[in-house]
Amino acid sequence: QGEECIEEISSHIERHLGKIETIFHEIVSDTVHIDVHWVKPNERFPFVRLVTSGMSDLPMATPDGHDAPRYMELMISLQADWRIDDESFKDESWYWPVRLLKVLARLPHKFSTWLGFGHTVPHGDPPEPYATNTAFCGSIILPSVSVPEGFHKLPISPDKEITFYSVVPLYAEEMNLKLRKGTDELL
Repeated sequence: QGEECIEEISSHIERHLGKIETIFHEIVSDTVHIDVHWVKPNERFPFVRLVTSGMSDLPMATPDGHDAPRYMELMISLQADWRIDDESFKDESWYWPVRLLKVLARLPHKFSTWLGFGHTVPHGDPPEPYATNTAFCGSIILPSVSVPEGFHKLPISPDKEITFYSVVPLYAEEMNLKLRKGTDELL
């Protein structure tokens, strides 16, 4: 498997979010080949956007009778001055969002499961910060916000529609609140 819809996804990203500065291609992949598209801040969206492609090459194992999307790609938004370059990526303090996207994009396929609205994924057990410069130690999957209406879904064929969700990093207290009281209370 590898990059079945990369051209459609790339066109979709550029149509809705802005020009793709570069695509970080994986050299070695297991399960699915995950690439990460980088969109620089622009007038409409004054922050860095990183968007996966490859997660949607395979359907997720959604429960029978559940209307959750079977094909998904993920996006994370970062502050405008986030360092996106090979030298900075040698430091986990700058690379962790890319690693997080790749780990989450593979998770459903490696473990025959699925991701959907409100799912939280801790970073380890017990959860540990993604890097030494952050206290974020987990994330939640939510519909993408601050995007044009047409960005959320990309029809590929009659039986395949890709849904774009956002990965929102969480602090331990936020994850605990969500686990105790639910996604609505957290939001």
